[in-house]
Amino acid sequence: MATNPSESAAPGPGPAARAVSGVQGLQPYQPGKPVSELERELGISEAVKLASNENPLGPSPRAVKAARGVLGEAHVYPDGNGFELKAALAARHGVDPAQITLGNGSNEVLELIARTWLAPGRASVFSAHAFAVYPLVTQATGAEARVVPAVSADDARQPFGHDLDAMRARVDDDTAVVFVANPNNPTGTWLDAQALEAFVAAMPPQTIVVIDEAYAEYVEEDGYPDATRWLDRYPNVVVTRTFSKIQGLAGLRLGYAVSSAPVADMLNRVRQPFNVNAVAQAAGLAALEDSDHIRHSVAVNREGLVQLGRELRAMGLRVIPSVGNFITFDTGTDVNAVHDRLQRRGVIARPVENYGLPGHLRVTVSTAEDNERFLAALREALA
Repeated sequence: MATNPSESAAPGPGPAARAVSGVQGLQPYQPGKPVSELERELGISEAVKLASNENPLGPSPRAVKAARGVLGEAHVYPDGNGFELKAALAARHGVDPAQITLGNGSNEVLELIARTWLAPGRASVFSAHAFAVYPLVTQATGAEARVVPAVSADDARQPFGHDLDAMRARVDDDTAVVFVANPNNPTGTWLDAQALEAFVAAMPPQTIVVIDEAYAEYVEEDGYPDATRWLDRYPNVVVTRTFSKIQGLAGLRLGYAVSSAPVADMLNRVRQPFNVNAVAQAAGLAALEDSDHIRHSVAVNREGLVQLGRELRAMGLRVIPSVGNFITFDTGTDVNAVHDRLQRRGVIARPVENYGLPGHLRVTVSTAEDNERFLAALREALA
């Protein structure tokens, strides 16, 4: 009798074998390693995580207070419609609450979009080096993923950025969804209002154009657009945003979409009841009101981008110019070896070879102290 699973006879066809083909071929999304796991594995302490683009300042104190205030009512279901939060978001963006769709993070909103418009025989279009969730949700629906090469790595202004002309050329009658990340993760590249609106205007009216603005609040560049202002002109546009980044609420999972009311109605038909918990709703509402925390987060990020960019270039490393809260660079060597050496020095960063960027490492912009700790560890790792 076999006592080890590896000694057992190979199982016949089971339920896993009957999973839909798109799901069977998926490679699950790999999040950044938690600090606790690294410390447990290596027997170290005081590690710092710079792998997941989290706000180093944490959440707004107002958000924390609001979250604690609803815990005593944890036995009660949350507002399934998110009335107060949607009203606040609608006021912020100058739209009707019926144009807001709440999600368990913006990742869920992206999945809702895929489930609503993608299927076998349909296609999505997105850039190479774009957010990993776009191919995941496309493949899970059985749709075709059309990955468009990015601009040249030698482009001085936007290396590895979206090539909008090439993306436009891949859109046809079968294209149900186009994903555009602005700014893009993991490259940090961005599109200005003129170029992006021209691209949107050229899209077929039946094609959903998703403009993913997860890092929008960090961008200070002239010409950067707020695509929610375009909804009256382009009812096929869906803008996704998140509370995970500048609001520092990644652990509560809260995101949303702004779209036309008919598009939001379709999304809400597939959205699960109570998908956003009461703690997240309360914290999100309070976070929106804390403009001081937002301004401080932007200032710390601005200084950190300069610090990291300057020092990485001083090491002779090729850096992709970023407007997000992260920066990606070419290590010029075996990135996994560098990553391992960094972890042994208590610093968790993010290799992005799975994004089609071999040799590249992405690091979250943090406080000046943590940035310097990363830079010192990197110098040793590259020595």
